[in-house]
Amino acid sequence: MSPISIVGVGETRYAKRLHRDLDSLALEAAEVAVRDAGLSTRDIDGIIAPGVDYAGVHELARNLGIDGRFFCAESMHGGAGVVSAPLVAQLAIDAGLATTVLCVQAIVWGTERSGNVGLPHAAMRMKATFEIPFGWYPQIVHFAGMARRHMELYGTTEEQLAAVAIACRKHAALCDNAVMRAPLSLDEYRRIPLIADPFRAADCCLVNDGAAAFIVTAAERAHDLAKPAVRVLSAAQGMVRGGEFSTLRPEYLCTAAIDSGPKAFAQAGVRPADIDFVQIYDNFTAMVIEQLEDLGFCAKGEGGPFVADGRIERGGALPVNTAGGQLAQAFVLSANLMVEAVRQLRGECGARQVANAKLGLVTGYTGAEHATVILGAA
Repeated sequence: MSPISIVGVGETRYAKRLHRDLDSLALEAAEVAVRDAGLSTRDIDGIIAPGVDYAGVHELARNLGIDGRFFCAESMHGGAGVVSAPLVAQLAIDAGLATTVLCVQAIVWGTERSGNVGLPHAAMRMKATFEIPFGWYPQIVHFAGMARRHMELYGTTEEQLAAVAIACRKHAALCDNAVMRAPLSLDEYRRIPLIADPFRAADCCLVNDGAAAFIVTAAERAHDLAKPAVRVLSAAQGMVRGGEFSTLRPEYLCTAAIDSGPKAFAQAGVRPADIDFVQIYDNFTAMVIEQLEDLGFCAKGEGGPFVADGRIERGGALPVNTAGGQLAQAFVLSANLMVEAVRQLRGECGARQVANAKLGLVTGYTGAEHATVILGAA
């Protein structure tokens, strides 16, 4: 497959409530990404917009000035759909269906007050019949059960969960466009009431509004554009056995990163030890720990000690979610994580910049699906 690069990124302001509609946020992020790349909106001939409905995609194209046929597709869902977008774009470019693909994700859960992300699960008859009656609902309860099991099996501690939340807050404090910039100490974390044992509010992703976008094109074309291109070294997808139904999974404490991660490392020809920073889908603190294990940064059960003692903070062994992630910057289903990764590899992040960043890894996640992308500096 032909090499591809990310040549432009953009995002709106993130806030708990912006009181704007989904379409206007997606358009703003797209226009910022196009300008960042030094392109015209008329250069865009492909759109991947997970979460934007049929009418919204065509409205976006019309507002961007795309006058004619354009490539449009998506493969996975949620954060996995965002992070696997470069793979879909690469397939389209190789097939001659597009040359320049816009990938955009917008969310208005804050304004719509629809933060109960468990609602789609309630619509699944298998879950409604065999899981929800036994307490596997909503999302926070579902993932709290996984976190508690990890603690019982491997000795993962409350302090280690807190280490993830504290690191994200420290990084968000250095990012002007972050919702939760207030620092968080361990004592403050402990004083936050439990919502679903072992999770407190600080263990949970934000509910907010905002949009982010990035633009993918062939690497050979990227040399002529405005900003240094960020190379997409690999993009891989994974799916857990048992699908969306957690009670059917033989590997209860494994995400599909056990599938997407090895594929991504093999395609890129690098190892976990080569990665300079990661942007991990942090719907909950415990899932950062589990994904780090599943990706091979540490052995299964060793994720708790791995994140402790500042190891995942800026200046640590492996900086994680350097703008605050979805726990502290904004929850945009990994789109903000992709934007931050590109900016880190361009060296544009100022006080939060990872020194000598050459390789970055980004993940996207849903209950059953996972995507891993490895990016390289120009």
